[in-house]
Amino acid sequence: MEIVNPMMNTYAEAHTSQESSLLKKINRDTHVGVFSPRMLSGHLQGRFLSMISHMIRPRKILEVGTFTGYSALCLAEGLEPGGKIYTIDINEELEARVRKYFEESDRNASINYLVGDAVTLINELDGPFDLVWIDADKENYSKYFDLVIDKVPSGGFIMADNVLWSGKVVEVKPDKDTKAVMAFNHKIQEDARVENVLVPVRDGILLMRKI
Repeated sequence: MEIVNPMMNTYAEAHTSQESSLLKKINRDTHVGVFSPRMLSGHLQGRFLSMISHMIRPRKILEVGTFTGYSALCLAEGLEPGGKIYTIDINEELEARVRKYFEESDRNASINYLVGDAVTLINELDGPFDLVWIDADKENYSKYFDLVIDKVPSGGFIMADNVLWSGKVVEVKPDKDTKAVMAFNHKIQEDARVENVLVPVRDGILLMRKI
C-alpha cells in the first residue's frame, strides 16, 4: 500500500530543499547496488530529519539502524559544533561502503559508526542523547525504546520510522512484523513519560518528546 499518493509525494519533493551531491550519490548507489533500497530514508524524509535536527540543535544523537548512511548524514547536519552522532548497524557487508560515504562527508569527524548488535552497543554507550532515531528491525523497537529512554533527558526527542508499515497497521489480519509495530505504537501511546505525534511522512514517523 502506498501511504502517500505518488503524485503528491513527487509534488512534495519538488517543493523541498535539494539533497547534497553526496546524498544524491548515496541515494542512487543504494537503489542500484544494495538489497532492499526502500530502507533508505530518501530525499523528502531525509530533509525532514535534517530539519528536525536543526530545530533541536543536539549535542549528541543516537541512530539505531544506519543502512547505507543517508539518514545519519542528514541528522548530522543539525549537530551543535563539536557534537557527535553515534550510528549503529548490524550489517557487516555494508560497512566498507558506508565508511567510504562518511569519509567523503565534511561531517565525518562528528560520526561514530558502530557495527554490531544494537542491544549490546546501546548498553555500552553513555548518554545523554538529545535526539534518538530508531530505524532498525521492527520486532525490537520496544526493546530499543526501553534501552534509550533513560539516556534521553527531559525535553529530549526520540523518533521511530516505519510506524505505519506500508499501511499494514490497519489491516484485519496483521503479520508478525506488523503486530510488533502496532504493539510499539500502542506502548508509546500509553507511556506517560513522553508526548507523541504520529506523522504520516513516507512510511510513518512517530515523534516523541520526553517529559
